[in-house]
Amino acid sequence: MEWSERISKAINYMESHITEELTIADIAEHAVISPYYFQKGFSMLCGFTVGEYIKKRRLTLAGSELVSTDKKIIDIALEYGYDSPDSFSKAFLRFHGATPTAIRKGEAMIKSFAPLKIKLILTGGYTMDYKIVKKAPFTVIGVSAVFKYETADHEIPQFWLEFNRSGKNALIDSMYGISIDKDMSGSEFEYLIADHYNPLKEIPAGFVTHCIPEYTWAVFSCKGALINTGALHDIHKKIFTEWLPQNKDYEIAAGYHIEMYSNPADYLNGIEDENYYSEIWIPVRKK
Repeated sequence: MEWSERISKAINYMESHITEELTIADIAEHAVISPYYFQKGFSMLCGFTVGEYIKKRRLTLAGSELVSTDKKIIDIALEYGYDSPDSFSKAFLRFHGATPTAIRKGEAMIKSFAPLKIKLILTGGYTMDYKIVKKAPFTVIGVSAVFKYETADHEIPQFWLEFNRSGKNALIDSMYGISIDKDMSGSEFEYLIADHYNPLKEIPAGFVTHCIPEYTWAVFSCKGALINTGALHDIHKKIFTEWLPQNKDYEIAAGYHIEMYSNPADYLNGIEDENYYSEIWIPVRKK
């Protein structure tokens, strides 16, 4: 089954069960994709998370029912997954820009977020630099936190900011950004800001160590500033929406995702230098 078919099946499943409890595991299973792969691929392809898509579709349909039926607001709220009129009204106001009561009175317009449709488009025609290498196990040391897939894009940059402000960046070189979802089935993952571990040195308070197992890795190179250019994000998007889905030889092997950052001191403008070098490592196996 092609990647577009899998995503299309996932969307159809969400739309058919939009008023029911929807879990990432159920959606991914229906589309025959691992939850880990599905969440990353969906957000890269669509520009928003699965949870954001479901929420916007539910609020769109709730708004439609509000203006086209005489159902009580509390009944509509419950139908679309809100356990109280207050939580429903707050979400409704954020999305539609008006309260359910104002909409029902005809005092404001509602917004519509249309369901996604998969279209066949011409892709490719670009160059990606990568290599397939086998790496022995290695141990890293760093600071760790657990993030939900739904909010990670906003929270991880803040995690880095706090790491640098705290002075912990003076204790280790922040060579890696490592995402770990060992089961590849959950709604959250562990993230480490890390460096190579030296067993001869004491582990500072608040730091952890983690052994990265031996894998074959697809290593993708990226040249460009980390700040404001989107260079690294573009490589991520191409990996999860084109390279992996269309690759006839390799598939993702484990729930590890590593970004490797070169030393900013080696560049005139640090991480903002146009020649700054970074890599993305994806564990893969032969199909």
